[in-house]
Amino acid sequence: EVQLVESGGGLVQAGGSLRLSCVASGFDFDRLTIGWFRQAPGKEREGVSCISTSADKIYYEDFVKGRFTISRDNVKKTVYLQMNNLKPADTAVYYCAAAPSLTVVPIAEWYHTWGQGTQVTVSS
Repeated sequence: EVQLVESGGGLVQAGGSLRLSCVASGFDFDRLTIGWFRQAPGKEREGVSCISTSADKIYYEDFVKGRFTISRDNVKKTVYLQMNNLKPADTAVYYCAAAPSLTVVPIAEWYHTWGQGTQVTVSS
């Protein structure tokens, strides 16, 4: 069974940090781009970041540049999203998703396998 499982969400104060993990199983993880997305209540899902198979291509949306860092460990089949200097506007359910290796941006329609999400709440 192809599966992605996110973890690491929680409640944190503004300015704090969290590290999200996305663990894959059931497919060739090292042949896929992995992206992070988020959806806040009442808002559309939006891309956050993505990382290519060998981590040579990394993309961040402007609103997380300088604060979030994406990385991957292909041996552990895991992608991480280190989130620093969190803001209340970062409050959302965060999802990881897998896309073909040529994908270099987090456009949701290009991603075919999704995790169940993990809640991140940032208090002011």
